[in-house]
Amino acid sequence: MKTDDFAALLAAQVEPVPHHALWRRFGLTLAAGTALAAAIMLGGYGTRPDLAQAMGWPMFWVKLMFPLCVAVPALVMVQRLGRPGMRLRRVWLLALLPVLAVWAMGLHAWVTMPQEARMPALMGQTWRSCAFSIGLISLPVFIAALLALRGLAPTRPALAGAAAGALAGGTGATLYALHCPELTAPFLAVWYVLGMALPVAAGALLGPRLLRW
Repeated sequence: MKTDDFAALLAAQVEPVPHHALWRRFGLTLAAGTALAAAIMLGGYGTRPDLAQAMGWPMFWVKLMFPLCVAVPALVMVQRLGRPGMRLRRVWLLALLPVLAVWAMGLHAWVTMPQEARMPALMGQTWRSCAFSIGLISLPVFIAALLALRGLAPTRPALAGAAAGALAGGTGATLYALHCPELTAPFLAVWYVLGMALPVAAGALLGPRLLRW
């Protein structure tokens, strides 16, 4: 059989992929992971009993928006890293800026508050469980993001895995903020950032193994 005939045989009855089918599957995978993460938070933790009152406090919105502002650019990073040749440009900086802002807030609060108030502000009541809880709630989104990336073609698997972890960590911390009673900047600067860093580190380690193609 000639090469041209063989190629024609392979191409016979091949139908074009529906427009945006890949990105539709990508979005559905992440939506399912986010829904499961929300179910873990609501079923395992629940929202804080004074949520309606807390929504009137500025620091509550800082706690809620800070990880969300990490998750949104991380989603853009995941999408770009899933396609060969796409540049991140300054998107990584957009994910880093909220962390730097919270660190600055935490440091300012630490140096300006009375010395006897520093450790209570840093440790709060839930420092033992905060980072672990964020990591647990993040897990479904982390798995979903890795599965979505496996359906694409990442050429920088460690960085893509870290971006998936940032997306998961930001989403998990945003959901956990609806339960968490802590409202001090030093607490957020340490324990929230640590909880979000756990899936980032896991993604950087697992990416080269799970995202090879």
